Amino acid sequence: MTKYKGKLYLIPAPLGDNPVEEVIPAHVLNTACALKCFVVEELRTARRFLSKYGLKGHIDEIDFHELNEHTGQDDVRALLELFADADVGLMSEAGLPAVADPGARLVELCHENDIEVVPMVGPSSLMMALMGSGLNGQCFEFCGYIPAKPEQRRQALKTLEKQSRAAHRSEIIIETPYRNDSMLADMLEVLSPDTRICIAADISLETQFIRTRKVSEWRKSPVTVGKRPCVFIILA
Repeated sequence: MTKYKGKLYLIPAPLGDNPVEEVIPAHVLNTACALKCFVVEELRTARRFLSKYGLKGHIDEIDFHELNEHTGQDDVRALLELFADADVGLMSEAGLPAVADPGARLVELCHENDIEVVPMVGPSSLMMALMGSGLNGQCFEFCGYIPAKPEQRRQALKTLEKQSRAAHRSEIIIETPYRNDSMLADMLEVLSPDTRICIAADISLETQFIRTRKVSEWRKSPVTVGKRPCVFIILA
């Protein structure tokens, strides 16, 4: 029998500053408002979102713990004590926690220690980009971040294109916003003219941009993505 009584609730966050009721279901908001302890990727962002969720005026009553890419494994393991007699919420900086997110380390530990994990419904930039791309939604791979150095990135793109062509598989890539345009430039330089690229930026926001074109078409009508959250999908 587990010594931990609490559950881990995976609480989604909006992908931007749009009204939370547009993207977060009411039952998720109610669950978040009932929790008194949160593990978060970035404290300031979490406090702002939870205020919008209905906890404005009560934020100081919440016990916050940060878990980010710099958190040591011993510190992550110490978070298990939070579950001794209470439920805990896990929040990412945007979107779904534990997907391309350091919170996955806590989810893993919960499974190892028989702590129930409860995923909650919310926006996923990856799935929304795939939905809107018109590319293969039956066979796809999330590749996360590929190498940032130009030569390594170009080689990685060629490899992904080869794999996509062999399996007719959509390859989903994310990038740090300030490198979006250099990523796109490398795609247009090294990928085959008939390979399709979907650019999905600012998903769920008023400024949302989702377009799928062949490389040859993007070369004729280039776009500037800028420093916006963006998902790239290629299908050869």
